[in-house]
Amino acid sequence: MTDQNESIEINKSKSWAEALENEIWVTPIVDIYESADNFTFIANMPGVSKDNLKIKLEDQHLVIMGRIDYENVINKNYILKESETGNYYRKIKLSEGIDSNKIDAQFVDGQLFVILAKHKSKKSRKIEIKQ
Repeated sequence: MTDQNESIEINKSKSWAEALENEIWVTPIVDIYESADNFTFIANMPGVSKDNLKIKLEDQHLVIMGRIDYENVINKNYILKESETGNYYRKIKLSEGIDSNKIDAQFVDGQLFVILAKHKSKKSRKIEIKQ
């Protein structure tokens, strides 16, 4: 019989590939907004620490993955459970207007902020109407 601490250690030692095959993955809730220079992508990922977060570019897609303490969460004796349980996975196609060399990310209080800079040639500009 394993105790809870041993179970947590097993989960942390699992590779990302093993977790993808054996654990449940859910889509995080996302907000995206636009400014003149960039798009801001915000993914809510409660239960994820910065160390268990992975972001990558793959064939013009932004891929985000966040792992929770899976074994501990699924083994709780819930009285009421309204939230989905699982690690987080989201893949979003990036437009050609995004400068993939200028992507920044920050993780604060369970929220992942990804700033996607626009290519200078793709930024909108105001056109003056002459009389």
